[in-house]
Amino acid sequence: METISWHDFEKVRMHAGTILSVKEFPQARNPAYQLEVDFGPEIGIKRSSAQITQLYEPDTLIGRQVIAVINFPEKQIANFFSQCLILGVVGDEKGIVLLQPDRPVKNGHRIA
Repeated sequence: METISWHDFEKVRMHAGTILSVKEFPQARNPAYQLEVDFGPEIGIKRSSAQITQLYEPDTLIGRQVIAVINFPEKQIANFFSQCLILGVVGDEKGIVLLQPDRPVKNGHRIA
């Protein structure tokens, strides 16, 4: 495993946000949802494509807080531009488990 410096880690901007909307994304190569996530007034609302369809239904995601990397460049996936990377645990064939705060936090708070 390659190690990184503390300086490298500080460049990664991980923040808490709340999912506002979820849409099916049939154009994606792998099953995914299109999400809109509120990261508070300083960061705003960002969109993301998330391959989390195995464990999560759209109606269970609305209002859920998640952790995301917000300083990647936009990535085009089919006809959609993803602006952040929602973080999750990739453990086995059952699907990705979302990372989330264990208590409510303000949208936009940085993960340290």
